[in-house]
Amino acid sequence: MCDNATIALLTTFVAGASTAIGAALTFFIKRNDFRVLALGMSFSAGVMIYLSFMDIIPMSISHMGNGGYGGKLAEAAALFVFFAGAAMAALIDYFVPDHVSTSMLKSAGKRKGDRAHKAAVMTAIAIAVHNFPEGLAVFVTSMQDIKVGAAVGLAIMLHNIPEGISVALPIYGETGNKRKAFTIAALSGLAEPAGAICAYLLFLPWLSPSLIGGALAFTAGIMVYISLDELLPMAKEYGHEHYGIIGVFLGMGFMAGSLLLL
Repeated sequence: MCDNATIALLTTFVAGASTAIGAALTFFIKRNDFRVLALGMSFSAGVMIYLSFMDIIPMSISHMGNGGYGGKLAEAAALFVFFAGAAMAALIDYFVPDHVSTSMLKSAGKRKGDRAHKAAVMTAIAIAVHNFPEGLAVFVTSMQDIKVGAAVGLAIMLHNIPEGISVALPIYGETGNKRKAFTIAALSGLAEPAGAICAYLLFLPWLSPSLIGGALAFTAGIMVYISLDELLPMAKEYGHEHYGIIGVFLGMGFMAGSLLLL
């Protein structure tokens, strides 16, 4: 049991660290190339939308079913929590106005810069909240079956790379501060091992399939809201007419391919 716990924690640390890999990749992109920024934002939106509906929601329903919710009740419970997550994202969006998020990042005050910074902050919050239950899921799965846990951890590592890009790219594009962009993106990934550590130290006696399923559905709602309300409108504003939709399907294709390979 102790060996399984050690491997489970290491798996979540590696998965969370891959967010920093994505952040580092943004430094090879020409700063203020708004076409790339538009593609990056819409790519991230495609990743999060596809992942939410094709992977996280089905996983949530499965966990709900294993937790005692039967048939349609498991679906209803997951969908209810999904919309609750979207509502929470809307509240966060309402109570984090542009001037607050931009002051956090020392914005230059330009309108597009304000929106980019706010989108980066909202995306970082969404990803951090999303990564926490992922860490729980990887830890619990690894404790039950090391091979299955490693496969889940690899899947999470693959999709954390574009998530790191989605946080770092708008910050770097508007401030030119590589250290700040990298740090904020990397910190959002630390929620992954934090979830595993909490599972090990605090929640292990109370963890249940329905609790994990609810956490996953909740964060899926947050991710979809951020994608539709922040990332896609900004991608259209920054890029050319079709950049947003191209990036969305590139992101969806990336996630589809990575999930099929596992």
